[in-house]
Amino acid sequence: MDKLIKNYDSGDFFDELIEPSGAPRPPAKQLLKYLDSLTAEELEKRRITAEATVQEMGISFTVYTEEGNIDRAWPFDIIPRTIEAKDWAVTEAGLKQRLTALNRFIDDLYHEQNCIKDGIIPEHIIKESKNFRPECVGVSPAFGVWAHICGTDLVRDHDGKFYVLEDNLRVPSGVSYMLENRAITKRVLPELFENDDIQPNASYPAELFETLAALSPRDIARPEIVVLTPGIYNSAYFEHAFLAQQMGVELVEGSDMFVGDDDCVYMKTIYGPERVDVIYRRIDDLFIDPEAFNPDSVLGVPGLMRAWKAGNVALANAPGAGVADDKVVYAYVPALIRYYLDEEPILPNVETYLCDDPEQREYVLANLDKLVVKPANESGGYGMLVGPHSSKKEQQTFAELIKANPRNYIAQPTLKLSTAPTLIGTGALEPRHLDLRPFILQSRNTYVTTGGLTRVAMKKGSLVVNSSQGGGSKDTWIVVTKGE
Repeated sequence: MDKLIKNYDSGDFFDELIEPSGAPRPPAKQLLKYLDSLTAEELEKRRITAEATVQEMGISFTVYTEEGNIDRAWPFDIIPRTIEAKDWAVTEAGLKQRLTALNRFIDDLYHEQNCIKDGIIPEHIIKESKNFRPECVGVSPAFGVWAHICGTDLVRDHDGKFYVLEDNLRVPSGVSYMLENRAITKRVLPELFENDDIQPNASYPAELFETLAALSPRDIARPEIVVLTPGIYNSAYFEHAFLAQQMGVELVEGSDMFVGDDDCVYMKTIYGPERVDVIYRRIDDLFIDPEAFNPDSVLGVPGLMRAWKAGNVALANAPGAGVADDKVVYAYVPALIRYYLDEEPILPNVETYLCDDPEQREYVLANLDKLVVKPANESGGYGMLVGPHSSKKEQQTFAELIKANPRNYIAQPTLKLSTAPTLIGTGALEPRHLDLRPFILQSRNTYVTTGGLTRVAMKKGSLVVNSSQGGGSKDTWIVVTKGE
């Protein structure tokens, strides 16, 4: 095994596959042993096969640029990331706990607001939230669940422990790439699936269907479920089409549906209107209904909120769920878990400084060169300052932004993100930083994907894993090692 990793050095970062001594971690033993048996030419041939498979399967994502939209092939690294099954069992329990508490919190906010009355979270944090929807006050979705599909970003620090970096509760994307990564890896490294105990992850579409079907307002054998997409120019359109196809449901745009005089939603078909029971919407709140939100929106369905409030259609995720998809609210999640569940958090947060607090703000402003500063509601790695990699001018700009709107910013220490071997060039493995986005489903039951989407910062030394900013991806293996 020395041939492949003899010059591999992850420095003082926790490496997912390789111990500091250079020995493989238990779940990576079979993988590294097999890879070591391949010549550099054979490894390169596998990499080329993976690229060809991505093209053949049409796996792509869209990047928005000033020059226009660019459709790019999905960047994929053939060396999987491995996690021990017993470690994942703890992580899975922590993710279920977290989403349960977040849904209790959202439901509370749109009803009694006991968490504010009891001093768990300050009232102004919610009042000033751009994602709190007054239109949702008093609505009671099925099972008290607002966020049915959640993508929680996890990172490992130098101690090897998983930390929650953020919760994505609006329209989280990426699960299709998790599934396609496995399909590609099975083509590229088929031998390993015969010899290693790798847990399957293919059940997600069926679990998603069951999660959505449980929300149907009508008690019928097969509810009419649709995936609502903004259209082909959306960056996640590949995923919208993929999930609709995998679940065997219709992919629709807003213009394909209407709300009738009976406040029910109907889909236009060649056989006439067909009632819709559940909408898995991949459109932001403000665009789903021009009657209730943005009157200029052509993406949504006029009257959709009216139908939802009447209990005639289910929306996943529910409008208003994004109030908990806020990096300021994130800082209060451990307290919310204790408050709603009377349990200690299983998964810790990353240490977070709230710029809204004068004392914490003072510390942040004095240490901008050491911290990562994030706006409360941006995504995709945009609008943030990575202190150690920033210029004095950028730090000054962020200081002014923080002073002008302190509620909108948090700061966190620059994490020593874990690394994993990544194929760079012909037969060479180098460490690259990564994170993990598992997906959690909740309605009648709660389900967590086996592993998740591993995103990799393909540039040497970079901490930015987002595909829109040069990141790539790997397959994620949950491996049962001997003795478990």
